[in-house]
Amino acid sequence: MLERVDFREAQRESFRADVIAGLAAPRKTLPSRWLYDDRGSELFERITQLPEYYPTRTETGILRDHAAAMAAFAGSRAVLIEYGAGAGVKTEILLGALENPALYVPVDIAGDFLVTAAERIENRFPYIEIRPVVADFTDDFDLPADLPKLPPRVAFFPGSTIGNLAPPDAVDLLARMRAHVGREGRAIVGVDLRKPLARLLPAYDDAAGVTAAFNLNLLARVNRELGGDFEVSRFAHEARWNEAKSAVEMHLVSLADQSVAIGGRRIAFAKGETIHTEDSRKYDLGEFGRMAGAAGWRVAETWRDAENLFAVVGLA
Repeated sequence: MLERVDFREAQRESFRADVIAGLAAPRKTLPSRWLYDDRGSELFERITQLPEYYPTRTETGILRDHAAAMAAFAGSRAVLIEYGAGAGVKTEILLGALENPALYVPVDIAGDFLVTAAERIENRFPYIEIRPVVADFTDDFDLPADLPKLPPRVAFFPGSTIGNLAPPDAVDLLARMRAHVGREGRAIVGVDLRKPLARLLPAYDDAAGVTAAFNLNLLARVNRELGGDFEVSRFAHEARWNEAKSAVEMHLVSLADQSVAIGGRRIAFAKGETIHTEDSRKYDLGEFGRMAGAAGWRVAETWRDAENLFAVVGLA
């Protein structure tokens, strides 16, 4: 099992560099990957259970309805590599359907949360070897050198996380998956589809305020880990639709003229100025297929729900 230390200091330094660079930019931004510390990951799991948040329950239904077909697509004795493993709930559906899976490799940036999820999966599937990897899957990283070399290796990327990435970064990630699984490998990827804004926007600004707490936790994380002095109550969560990007944008809006100290620097905010924290792009299947093709994949299978809200795509 994974140690719960070692990675923390290097991760903190990377976090510090991103915060200083992002908040010093003319249009302030923070990479969405830093939303997912242990607290952020816990809040996101609460978001997935909200009535407004259709992606998780819709994709879970697709996985349950088509688990046997996905298992056949993956093949027997698969090595399953999951990017952004999180709590691993959807993984249980696929692992339970796979024929004699050889190994499960969950990859996530939130180390302690990853260990907890891996231990739960291990308790549910004691016959499957689990090799957690703490890494930022949006950047290059190495898998353990002693993983089985023979196919099938299968990349698993559920959720709508592919939409958090700018298209060039999404292509890079899909190409990284291709390199990890090899030319004979497969991938199973969740894709959130375009839909009316009346259905879409509430998923990112729920009535209970959980998404707001998730977004604002990023400022609290800066305070906890980097010694910042954000007054979190002086910022508000906002979700916006950007038609040009086909994306919901999440922002943190400054409610007053103010300044914040971080690591010996003071950063000014004007009232109404925002920190852009996340994009969630929505695709049609043709767009996604072209993007996958640019990374060396072809769309081999597509599984969708009856309302056409979400798709799980099999790449070969």
